[in-house]
Parts: sequence; C-alpha cells; structure tokens
Amino acid sequence: MDFLEITEEGKASPGEYIYHTPTRQIVLCGSFNRKNDQIRALARGKLFADKIKNFKKIKLNKKERRDRIVTKRCGSCGK
Repeated sequence: MDFLEITEEGKASPGEYIYHTPTRQIVLCGSFNRKNDQIRALARGKLFADKIKNFKKIKLNKKERRDRIVTKRCGSCGK
C-alpha cells in the first residue's frame, strides 16, 4: 500500500478512503473543496475538516486489490 500526494490535478471523491497524516489513520472522505483548500472527513465517528495537504490518497497494487475482493458463498450448498 502506497500513499500519494493530492496534487492540483488530483481529487479525492466523497466516499473514498484517504490517509490523514497528522492523526496517522485512514478516514472516509466526506467532501472535497479545492476553493477553500479543505477536506471534510469522518474518523472515529466524528466529522472534521482539515487542509488538503494533510491528506494522501491510498494506492493499492494489483495483488492487494485482488485480495480485498471477497466472494460470498452459499452456506447450505457451497456455491
């Protein structure tokens, strides 16, 4: 898992998980406002706002993405 800076061209979408560097935790992006240089995010059940420079996008490689996909199986027949 790598972390990428959110540049002028880049954007974080609402509903996307991003990394908040000051608290060192992964948070859920609520809103992205380039004009006010602010991202509102949800962490520990509370909504907070901080500057864009304090957040990083999460990049997964192909193997990590594949491992995160879970296939549900039927409990009775196993299909």
